[in-house]
Amino acid sequence: MIRPDLIAQITRARELIWSAAVVALGGWLIWQGGYLLVPVGAGVILIGASFAVMAVRRMRFAQGIDAPGVVELDEGQIGYLGPSIGGYVSLTDLAELRLITMRGRRLWRLKQSDGQTILIPVDAAGADRLFDAFSTLPGMDSAALVAALVRPRAANAAGTLPAPPQTNPEMQVIWRRRGAGVTVRS
Repeated sequence: MIRPDLIAQITRARELIWSAAVVALGGWLIWQGGYLLVPVGAGVILIGASFAVMAVRRMRFAQGIDAPGVVELDEGQIGYLGPSIGGYVSLTDLAELRLITMRGRRLWRLKQSDGQTILIPVDAAGADRLFDAFSTLPGMDSAALVAALVRPRAANAAGTLPAPPQTNPEMQVIWRRRGAGVTVRS
């Protein structure tokens, strides 16, 4: 009765739909009026709006499943099980996060403090769960994380190309742990 592509779109936007329902509940509470319900309704609207912002960021972060392999996330450990490469990295040992382009495919490059790296395709199954894991890293800006995944547009209305965000967009540093270097005392 319902088209499969419509079900897929609703499933993808389910967090946003729930956030809109919370905002609507807050609006209903404000509409009821009174000294108690108006501030409570305003608070519910703020909570729903903050959930909506995070839901939109998660939706923009999620890519279609097009790469082989599966991403696992279990108790602070990220794992990728691919047909030829794979491995695990602990979030506490993570020293650097990059978004790289290799042979036309975009990959997350996770580097541990001991120098070991793991490559995870952006469009692997389960890679959408990495947003929450990456957001817990100290100093991570979730808006910058999502913006890194958005490909630059070909041209704007004036017909000029946008300026590249970095000198080497194929090796974009998203996050680096502070204080993970050698210090020299004098």
